[in-house]
Amino acid sequence: MKAVVQDVYGSADTLRLADVERPVIGDDEVLVRVRAAGVDPGVWHLMTGLPYLFRLGIGVRRPKVPVRGRDLAGVVEAVGSVVTRFRPGDEVYGITQFGSFAELARSRESDLARKPTTLTFEQAAAVPVSATTALQGLRDVGRIQPGQQVLVIGAAGGVGSFAVQLARAFGAGVTGVCSTAKVDLVRTLGADDVIDYTREEVDARGPMFDVILDTAGRRPLSVLRRALTPNGTLAIVGGEGGNRWIGGFDRQILWAPLRSAFSSQRLRGVAAEERVEDLEYLTTLIEDGKVTPAIDRTFPLAEAADAIRYLTGGHPAGKVVVTI
Repeated sequence: MKAVVQDVYGSADTLRLADVERPVIGDDEVLVRVRAAGVDPGVWHLMTGLPYLFRLGIGVRRPKVPVRGRDLAGVVEAVGSVVTRFRPGDEVYGITQFGSFAELARSRESDLARKPTTLTFEQAAAVPVSATTALQGLRDVGRIQPGQQVLVIGAAGGVGSFAVQLARAFGAGVTGVCSTAKVDLVRTLGADDVIDYTREEVDARGPMFDVILDTAGRRPLSVLRRALTPNGTLAIVGGEGGNRWIGGFDRQILWAPLRSAFSSQRLRGVAAEERVEDLEYLTTLIEDGKVTPAIDRTFPLAEAADAIRYLTGGHPAGKVVVTI
């Protein structure tokens, strides 16, 4: 089968389309004929092996898993002997630990759900990692409640575009932060108000937000805390920038817990987990029309490297997807 693989860590130039062996599934695994695969910042981290801290889990010298990609949507090709929730022909979406930029991918049964009937494969592939992260950031870390005021920083991005819609679904008032070119998109997603960060800093309006979900940039915690109510919660997603050892994750690993220990404000990092129950919950919201993936651009499998370059260099409006 065709797959996008890499033998060493590095830039997108290390990726190549190659013929590889078909995956062999275990008893509790599902073989999926991939129709589309999502692209998220985690793919970049796995490709580059940065920050170095990540290599403790993904391979110190070279990638343990040579095929890139995590999100997928497709059709079940075969199932393991103890799999009970799926059978060949079922349309599914979810996450694989073994690479989704390929014609076939293997995934644990527990990492897959039935594809929402209202979505195309391309739309479905955009959901798992980003929407799950947004959900857990708002609900589990942010402890969002109806009537609260929520600020989503990076509201036009992959996680942020889902967070705006989810906050609305939870009954909160939503303010999105984005650039001038993306203001209309963020309003379309359901934001009540939009802060154009090229014209206004997020703390300019004072401490008015009960929950802040920060999915973009490296704003100092002091700036974010000035926008947060005295008992509010800051949930930090990702860690772009920073040094090669821990990247920008120092804010959530070190400084947020330290500052939180001496404040009534809760400052927390978001470490999203793959949970099938969360994916099924998102399916319900999607089929009820409360959440719809925003797709910026799709790339064919042979151009997966360009998809990653576009994600990391072009600030997409919504999700980037690879089609197979």
